Amino acid sequence: MNKNKPFIVVIVGPTASGKTELSIELAKRINGEIISGDSMQVYKHMNIGTAKVTPEEMDGIPHHLIDILNPDDTFSAYEFKRLAEDLITDITNRGKVPIIAGGTGLYIQSLIYNYELEDETVTPAQLSIVKQKLSALEHLDNQQLHDYLAQFDAVSAENIHPNNRQRVLRAIEYYLKTKKLLSNRKKVQQFTENYDTLLLGIEMSRKTLYSRINKRVDIMLDHGLFREVQQLVEQGYESCQSMQAIGYKELIPVINGQMIYEDAVNDLKQHSRQYAKRQMTWFKNKMSVHWLDKDNMSLQMMLDEITTQIK
Repeated sequence: MNKNKPFIVVIVGPTASGKTELSIELAKRINGEIISGDSMQVYKHMNIGTAKVTPEEMDGIPHHLIDILNPDDTFSAYEFKRLAEDLITDITNRGKVPIIAGGTGLYIQSLIYNYELEDETVTPAQLSIVKQKLSALEHLDNQQLHDYLAQFDAVSAENIHPNNRQRVLRAIEYYLKTKKLLSNRKKVQQFTENYDTLLLGIEMSRKTLYSRINKRVDIMLDHGLFREVQQLVEQGYESCQSMQAIGYKELIPVINGQMIYEDAVNDLKQHSRQYAKRQMTWFKNKMSVHWLDKDNMSLQMMLDEITTQIK
């Protein structure tokens, strides 16, 4: 260990890989507290679709950065980094081990390495204006929205597919907040680690992972995901950026009578599998991860290997 830097454990992996269970059991062993590295679990009322850890699953282990925002709030890698850094300092000062668990690659990467990210914080009045401007664009279809982005940020428009509505909206929102182009943003200052990091990942065969994802979607639906989305729509959150998350955007057309339920479920499973593939590509290409093979290792074996590395 590097005694000059705070020690942290980071657990990454694709959706449905078992990060939550591993992080909780590890926290019990090493006197840890868990910081969520998931961009969606920060939102209140979005529990089932985000596979948010339940109080029962927490089993007494403190969890942070969960249920801190309303669905109409925005959250960025900058805000995550700022909050997580403060939490790491606090947890370390109390003699405990920070464990960051999540699948949002940019969030994890921005925390571990020296990233300079734009502060997109705006006043409530400014945020209200931004939301009004974004709301005025809701009626545009994907191509029209993409054309709008291209008017002021041609580079971002060239790099983002018109059907990736969430990324297009993100580029527009960034411009409205900062008056700067997302394509010009300087992300990396220096590629050095901020912490003494044990970076772990859970992997398994694609067949096993896809089976787990399909099963998880079925369980979410059995546990009331459709009703959760329905309630969020009824509360006026339908057009919020958070509702473009997988698990929510697929079911909104069903609620609005634009798609049959079975087709939406198939889309949800397919989108979840595609997202898992993108997650693994990110982690394997951009981060130096020590992988734990879930196909050949039990939870107990993983815990034993991790604790051996820490010692």
